[in-house]
Amino acid sequence: MDYINFAVAILTIALGLMGWLAPRWTMEQLDMQAGPTNMAYTEVSAASGCLFVGLGLGAMLIDQPLAWVVVGLAYAGAATGRVTSIFRDNAASRQSWTFFGCEAALAAWLILANIGGV
Repeated sequence: MDYINFAVAILTIALGLMGWLAPRWTMEQLDMQAGPTNMAYTEVSAASGCLFVGLGLGAMLIDQPLAWVVVGLAYAGAATGRVTSIFRDNAASRQSWTFFGCEAALAAWLILANIGGV
């Protein structure tokens, strides 16, 4: 179980590093565009970047069941937001559903595998 938790944390950190250090590339992958103020770059760097770096690093440093559950809850929140948008905003695509599936699977693992130790 610890190996899978740490693998998820490393994946979380890697995704966060891409959002933080390569916001333009990340935005291209997510079909996003900056507006006139370029605020989108700082948002991607923060919300799709360093937030995930901190989340993954924090869970690894704390390495307690509750820390892993919190990461799972973050992924559950992302999955909920994504599936809500898929239906509300008519945003269904293969990429949207793939991202949702990954977020939901990571959330399920982290919560269910670690909740007993809380």
